[in-house]
Amino acid sequence: MPAKSFQDLIVWQKAHQLVLSIYQFSEVFPGKEMYGLTSQLRRAVVSVAANIAEGFKKTGKRDKIRFLNVAQGSLEECRYYLILAKDLKYGENKNLDEKAEEVSKLIEAYSKAILTSIS
Repeated sequence: MPAKSFQDLIVWQKAHQLVLSIYQFSEVFPGKEMYGLTSQLRRAVVSVAANIAEGFKKTGKRDKIRFLNVAQGSLEECRYYLILAKDLKYGENKNLDEKAEEVSKLIEAYSKAILTSIS
């Protein structure tokens, strides 16, 4: 059964769960990072889920893939910020790395499915 809304997409659901997890993780960052790493990390991860959602309603394959590609780029940006947070000793984030990898694989699979679809 085809998805009726972006909320039906497993890739969006997993991306949204990653957003919630990263918001929780970044709550303990030092106050001095509020307009630095905290803001950048949150902005990047929200962009992942938002671009999946926005691309869902695009009618052409090219447009859908473009938004998924932006989501993938934002996810990579997020991965870097997680490395930085770990190196700055703001918290352990192995679980977040695993969630990010899962979202990445789902974006790839969704992109391939769109490219190979008949319509």
